[in-house]
Amino acid sequence: MPDKTVREMNVLEKKSHSLEVKTFHAVVFCSVILGIVLLVVGLSLYTISLIGKYVSHAYYLSQYAEMSTSHGADSPDFARRVMERYKSLSDEERALVGLQEYRDLFADFAESSEYDSLVHILPTFLKSEDVSNLYIAAFDEEESSLVYIVDSTENGFYPGEYEHITKREMARFLGWDGEGMLYYILYNQRLGWMCTAGTPLRDHDTGKLYGFLMADVTIGNILGDIKSYFLQITVSLVAAMVLMAWLMIWRMKNYLVKPIKEITEAAQGYVASRREGDVYKGIFADIDIHTGDEVEELGLVMADMERDLAEYEANLQKITAEKERISTELGLAKRIQADMLPNIYPAFPDRKEFDIYASMTPAKEVGGDFYDFFLVDDDHLCVFIADVSGKGVPAALFMMASMIILANNAKLGKSPAQILMSANSSICSNNREQMFVTVWLGILELSTGILTAANAGHEYPVVKTPDGIFELYKDRHGFVIGGMDGVKYREYQIMLEAGSKLFVYTDGVPEATDAEDKMFGTDRMLQVLNRELNASPEQIVQNVKEGVDDFVKDAEQFDDLTMLCLEYNGMEA
Repeated sequence: MPDKTVREMNVLEKKSHSLEVKTFHAVVFCSVILGIVLLVVGLSLYTISLIGKYVSHAYYLSQYAEMSTSHGADSPDFARRVMERYKSLSDEERALVGLQEYRDLFADFAESSEYDSLVHILPTFLKSEDVSNLYIAAFDEEESSLVYIVDSTENGFYPGEYEHITKREMARFLGWDGEGMLYYILYNQRLGWMCTAGTPLRDHDTGKLYGFLMADVTIGNILGDIKSYFLQITVSLVAAMVLMAWLMIWRMKNYLVKPIKEITEAAQGYVASRREGDVYKGIFADIDIHTGDEVEELGLVMADMERDLAEYEANLQKITAEKERISTELGLAKRIQADMLPNIYPAFPDRKEFDIYASMTPAKEVGGDFYDFFLVDDDHLCVFIADVSGKGVPAALFMMASMIILANNAKLGKSPAQILMSANSSICSNNREQMFVTVWLGILELSTGILTAANAGHEYPVVKTPDGIFELYKDRHGFVIGGMDGVKYREYQIMLEAGSKLFVYTDGVPEATDAEDKMFGTDRMLQVLNRELNASPEQIVQNVKEGVDDFVKDAEQFDDLTMLCLEYNGMEA
């Protein structure tokens, strides 16, 4: 196919690459190959049969002639005397073969009554059979020569004349065991390709072999018959191949090419209708194909596909509309959740004793992490950060309930341990989904810098003294909120001097994972925190966020990323 789409191809290109043209070429090619094979096989079988026929005629003719010559003349004695004369010749005399001088050496044999009798018997067989020559000959093994005794043809060989033959031909005749027909096919310089069949001649009195009665069949006669047969079979095969090719093309056109064209046209019509935005029209269902094979099955499959696609598109429209509705609602939920968390900075512009900043980046549309900070009274600031088990909408709903419960208990003036105990009791009383939340909560007394905190299964906080660096404060953890009712929590205190900083976070920070499944870890987090010791809380949070992003790169975020940083400036600020 050309490097084009179907719509870009012109009519000539479509036709030259069509299945109909390829089918025509394939059928014609196969028909020609089949015709050549049949012609070669037919000619081979006919040639073998024809040669066998001529060989049989020559062989049986030599046998009939042998019976006539053995009774019509004293051929053994005649042949013996000719061979004695032949063997008595000197090399110089034998070299005269083919000349009149050589024939004069055997003139008395040609004029004998035995020779006349044999010469008159042999031609009678030539008139009734398709054989070119009948003759009596003997072999000279020493000289590898065939010596003629009697030749029936005019201007043939004279008694005693000879010609050289191959030892293989001579061995074929002299070594014959009497099984099958005795013949040999060879090339003769005078007559070309020929077949010689023979019958051994033996003396009835002694049983001694004295010669062979031979019959020659020239291949020229066979070639004439082969040419005639070739013309006949060629015409017949051409006619048969043309008829067969026409029938095959007609059948393939009606049972393959035409149905596929209908399917192709239906597919083009389907694409055009879909491009125009039309609804289901049953284009493939209107195809009328009854081939009873895979082509008909293809048409039925395409009709089923069209119906399935129509149903799929209808369902997809519903699903898309539903997803858009859910996406809109999730976006609204995300905004509501973001509005639930403090997000206006500076949070307390009129209070110079402290500075605070926090952020929450959900892994999905909505998250389970949350934080909050508020003044319980003029001298006490409550700060907490939490991580709800699970992700998505369920975690977001649980987060909102947990955040309200923690904030309400804190505003009642309770200590951090009492806040966690009350929240745990409230959540456990109605927690059929058995969700839980980890919480770090602290209350800072602004006048003294004493931070009273409690930890319910949350990450270690990070603290920096005025002249020191950020270090993990490995506090004692209590059990998670919502995990078990009746749990008691322990408080601890940290003395924050003016210039001290507190950094708390959820597990999404140290457990952030890159493409090689390596976690960010607390060591890297501390390294980022200690790069800018004098940075503001907002800049510290931003530095850690950038450090996590640089580490994770394009890897997918699986957990919410929540951080809070508090800087205590002291009352004199």
